[in-house]
Amino acid sequence: MSDLAFAVLRTLADGKFHSGEAMAQQLGCSRTLVWQAVHHLESEFGLTVFSVRGQGYRLPQPFTLLDVASIRAGLDEQAASVFTLALAEEIDSSNTQLMTRAAHGAPHGLVLAAERQTAGRGRLGRRWQMRLGAGLTFSLLWRFERGLSGLAGLSLVVGIAIVRALREFGAPVALKWPNDVLLEGRKLAGILIELSGDALGPAAVVVGIGLNVANPGEVDQPVANLADAGIKVGRNALLAALLNQLAQVLQQFDRDGFAAFRDEWHQMAAYLQVPVRLSFSHGEPVDGVAVGVDDSGALLVDTTSGRRIFHVGEVSLRPQA
Repeated sequence: MSDLAFAVLRTLADGKFHSGEAMAQQLGCSRTLVWQAVHHLESEFGLTVFSVRGQGYRLPQPFTLLDVASIRAGLDEQAASVFTLALAEEIDSSNTQLMTRAAHGAPHGLVLAAERQTAGRGRLGRRWQMRLGAGLTFSLLWRFERGLSGLAGLSLVVGIAIVRALREFGAPVALKWPNDVLLEGRKLAGILIELSGDALGPAAVVVGIGLNVANPGEVDQPVANLADAGIKVGRNALLAALLNQLAQVLQQFDRDGFAAFRDEWHQMAAYLQVPVRLSFSHGEPVDGVAVGVDDSGALLVDTTSGRRIFHVGEVSLRPQA
């Protein structure tokens, strides 16, 4: 049913009325199946579809689907030479799919963007779900000659790329260690990095990014979105801007490591020089004052027992209440 629902959505995307009969003829199916597809758009995809007797169905406003040509038109020369774009209507997880493709020889720079993920994942195993069209969910494959041990700080560098791109559109965003982008103190975007390879190299890295463009629907934590903050940008233009910045920072990171980005990360960081609490999957939380990161991207926290260093892992940071 999802395939037919996407076919109906492409027809309704212009925001105009389309009769069930006309869509049935166009799609080569029955009017009952069209009705079921419209119901699927509402119940499963989270969209509103108006139904008016004698006129048919229409969306409240036009709907812009992700489009390879539109995205590529926004890429600069560097990004266009690095990235190959692939789009999926519905998959389980762009990271899962790209990790599988990486293991089977997928090329460096492959980008997989999904309109809908049924099993989107965030860090620490959290689910990442959003209404159709309410955000961007995509993953990219980057192959490093250096080994896994040389990739410390990568999630922080990806955060820098996201902030650079979003600030182009006027979004006052900041970074929360190690991999969240905040808008007005709430989570706007998350980063999930998965790696395969050897300690000494080479390594294949899948960088997954989820970003709320509009209200994502019901989620289990306070979140922000660009539309509510008055930032109006189409998803295709936004994805192109993100890829432009990602191409720059990933190539520089490959040459110079995280140390080259440390000062810029500090300038973008939230919760520096303020009391924070670090929570772990096991053990007691740690309270202290976050004072920055070192050249590997590890968090430096001054506690009552002295300065401690925390590496990216099973740790979550929050400002103290």
